[in-house]
Amino acid sequence: MKKILLLGTGGTIASVQGKNGLAPGLDTDTLLAYVPALTSLCEVETCQVCSIDSTNITPQHWQLMVRAIRERYPDHDGFVLCHRTDTLAYTAAALSYMVQDADKPIVLTGSQKPINLEVTDARTNLEDSFRYAVHEGSRGVCIVFGGKVIVGTRARKERTKSFNAFSSLNFPYPAVVQDGKVVRYFEEARPRGCVRFYEDLCARVCVLKLTPGLSPDILPFVFERCDGIVLESFGVGGLPAPLLPTFRGLMHERGEDKLVVMATQVPREGSDMTVYEVGRLAKRDGHLLEACDMTLEAVITKLMWLLGCREMSMDERRRLFYQTVNHDILFCPGGEGA
Repeated sequence: MKKILLLGTGGTIASVQGKNGLAPGLDTDTLLAYVPALTSLCEVETCQVCSIDSTNITPQHWQLMVRAIRERYPDHDGFVLCHRTDTLAYTAAALSYMVQDADKPIVLTGSQKPINLEVTDARTNLEDSFRYAVHEGSRGVCIVFGGKVIVGTRARKERTKSFNAFSSLNFPYPAVVQDGKVVRYFEEARPRGCVRFYEDLCARVCVLKLTPGLSPDILPFVFERCDGIVLESFGVGGLPAPLLPTFRGLMHERGEDKLVVMATQVPREGSDMTVYEVGRLAKRDGHLLEACDMTLEAVITKLMWLLGCREMSMDERRRLFYQTVNHDILFCPGGEGA
C-alpha cells in the first residue's frame, strides 16, 4: 500500500463560518476524517504547513510547502496538498518550477465549499486527488479538481462559484477521475534525472495590464521597483505607440538587468508579436521576452524562480525562460522558443 502525505494550507476546504465570514479553521487530520474511504486507498500521513486564506499566499508560503515536501520526499510515494482555489493556479505553477523532475505525484486540490457542509465538492475533490496520487504513472505537479487532472503550469480559475471552477489553457487534460477510476489520456514521461528542489524566489515581479490610453509615466515607476515585468497586452501582443519611446529608452538603459515579458490578456491560443507592426516594433529590442502560449500564472512564477537563481547570468535566465518545464511552453512563433 502506498504512503501519501496530506499537506494542509488552509483555504475554503478547511474553512468554518465565523462572524466575519469563512476563515480557515480545520486541520489536516480533521479533513481526513471527512473522507474515511481514503484509508482503504493508501497509508496517509498528515502535515499542517500553514492555515491561511489563499488571498494571503506569498512566495514565502511556497517555500514552506516545498521544504515540507523535500524533507519528506524519500519516505512517501506521493503528496496531496489542500489549498484555496483563488490562488491555486499560482501555487501549482510555482511548485512546478520549485520541484522539477519529480518522479512522484504532487497533487494540489481544494474546493468551492467547505468540507463540513452537506453540499460540497470538497470530499469528492479530496478523494479524487488521492485516487490519482496512488495511480501508477502519476508524477509531477498537477491539480485535480472537478474530476479533471490539470498540469500544474496550465490551470486557470474561470468560475468563482461553480464546482467546475478550473480549466486547462492551451494544453489537454492528462486524465480525468470518473466514478472513482482514473482515466488517463496520455502517459507522463519519466523524468530524465533526479528530482530537483529550488527554494530561492524573487518576489520583485509585477504585471502591468495595458489599457487604452495608459500613460507612459507608469513605465519608469515599474522599472525602478521590479526586476521582472510582465506587460499584459492586447490580442497577440503589441505596445501602443504612445508607450513605445519611453519603453525603448528604459530597455536601452535598464533592459540588460531586467526580465521583461510581453504577454496577452486573451487566455487562449497565446501571443505572436510577429503579426502586427505594434508587436514587431516592440520586440526589436533583443531583451524583450514573449510569453507565447504560457499562462500568466506560469509566466509570473517562472520569473520569480529564474530571478531567484542567483548564480545565473541574465542571458542564461532569458534562455531558460523558453525552456519547457512541466509543459509550460510548447511554441513561440518567431521567438527563441520556436
